[in-house]
Amino acid sequence: MDYGLLSSIIHSILVASTPLVFAGLGALIQERAGVLNLGIEGLMIVGALAGFATAVAGSPLLVSIFVAALAGAMLASIFALLVLRLYANPVATGLALTLFGLGLAALAGSQYVGQAAPQVAVWEIPFLSQIPVVGRALFSHDPLVYLSIFTAFVIWWFLTKSRTGLILRAVGENHTSAHALGFSVRGVRFLAIICGGALAGIGGSYLTLVQTPLFVEGMTAGRGWIALALVVFASWRPFRVIAGAYLFGSVSIIQLHGQALGVSIASQWLSMLPYIVTIGALVIIAGRNDLTHKPPGALGSIFRESK
Repeated sequence: MDYGLLSSIIHSILVASTPLVFAGLGALIQERAGVLNLGIEGLMIVGALAGFATAVAGSPLLVSIFVAALAGAMLASIFALLVLRLYANPVATGLALTLFGLGLAALAGSQYVGQAAPQVAVWEIPFLSQIPVVGRALFSHDPLVYLSIFTAFVIWWFLTKSRTGLILRAVGENHTSAHALGFSVRGVRFLAIICGGALAGIGGSYLTLVQTPLFVEGMTAGRGWIALALVVFASWRPFRVIAGAYLFGSVSIIQLHGQALGVSIASQWLSMLPYIVTIGALVIIAGRNDLTHKPPGALGSIFRESK
């Protein structure tokens, strides 16, 4: 067995999965608050452009990530205004947000096509990165890979161990009861939408700052939709989002290596493989009726505050 190739494949899977982890966690925090936002794709592409433009201008990685998160949060705030204050249909608004984000990024990003972002430094964890095979594969990555895993831990702790997280979950399960107890349903959902938009923006910026690293129109290529499916696949649990993201990332890498190795399958079928797996996973989950796969009770419901 070629252990060098195996290590390279595992390393590539983590890199390919990181945008899905950030976007999936962003969608999860919104859906646990009862907000169905189909605009993740638009948030990702706007974050991708904002982070890339900031990096090309000479700013350090931390600033580029912050600007990408800010761009995602600002675009998400438009969604929050339309859905929470003007009672717009969240499904239609989310689709419009995706189309708006893709169009805005294509228009504003045309001047950056062909440019390359500065290379992001790799953080090698002492001793662990020297382990044969798994050392480079797991412990020699850019800081955003580690940040994605740390973010999942933070969100898990927030949702399960903190009072604020319990309130957010209560709003997502039954916003009428939460409002009767004196909690601000709009306030909780607004903050969830902003945080989710920021995470989606960071996920998009990873594409242009690390994985590619350049900007191309429509480069998110459906990852926002996969992130939405990933939340359902993960049963609205942070650690399952990571596992699902790595599963879908591994499918993407396998189809790329299959093309490189000249597998006797039409390239179109290999390109469709990640989306076929996504649909298959959703079909399997839809056939299960156990409570572990039950979505938040108020997911997608519009809250109208009683006078």
